[in-house]
Amino acid sequence: MNDRLKKVFDTPNKKAFIPFLTAGDPSAGSTVEFVLEMERAGADLVEIGIPFSDPTAEGVVIQEANLRALKNGMTTDGAFRIVEQIREKSTIPLAFMTYANPVFHYGYERFFDRCRDLGVDALILPDVPFEEKDEIEKPAEERGVALISMIAPTSESRIQRIASQAKGFLYVVSSLGVTGTRSEIKTDLKSIVSSIRQVTDIPCAVGFGISTPDQAREMASISDGAIVGSAIVKLIAQYGEKAAPEIYNYVKRMKEAVEEA
Repeated sequence: MNDRLKKVFDTPNKKAFIPFLTAGDPSAGSTVEFVLEMERAGADLVEIGIPFSDPTAEGVVIQEANLRALKNGMTTDGAFRIVEQIREKSTIPLAFMTYANPVFHYGYERFFDRCRDLGVDALILPDVPFEEKDEIEKPAEERGVALISMIAPTSESRIQRIASQAKGFLYVVSSLGVTGTRSEIKTDLKSIVSSIRQVTDIPCAVGFGISTPDQAREMASISDGAIVGSAIVKLIAQYGEKAAPEIYNYVKRMKEAVEEA
């Protein structure tokens, strides 16, 4: 794990807040601004989505953000340029979240060369099964980029096998289905986290469906942090280029909630 990624969970009992947004929604410049506002509000790591035309793990909110960004001309190169601009002002840990297709077409070695050179610390690919990750993980590891493993409620017998080989941190999916806010989360996450803890001490953060401070506090109380995407993307859809103050206030509240866990 590189030094920036270590900072996300760098002290005992630290609870991380990890927000997500889509690169280029509504513009490249606003994405840079929003990430810097998230850092100022206390975010520990920011996930930046590279838009893709068929984001199978996403609900309507993030699907629409992908379409807006693509319509605005956002590309994988454009996402790298956003990171380059962020790195001129910040060392906050960054992860890309996208799908296998854009990475494959960009070229694995070229993609991870740029991640290394520009300061992308991790990659999340929700459509790559654990059993098929080696082809991507090898060039990522060689360049100091962590390929983040995801554990879903359906992982069952595979949970410990996935956890034992995880890099960076584990992304624990709170609910079945796609991303999006939920009124309540019913999955028995305590037992999933307990199963993970039996084989590794790697940090794990819970995502999918979290939108309120109470939910974030609850998820952080049984894990090492909370990941939130759709609720932030909704703010961006609502306020557009003027969303920075709304994002700052929201991330600040959510970070305070996880710290109370």
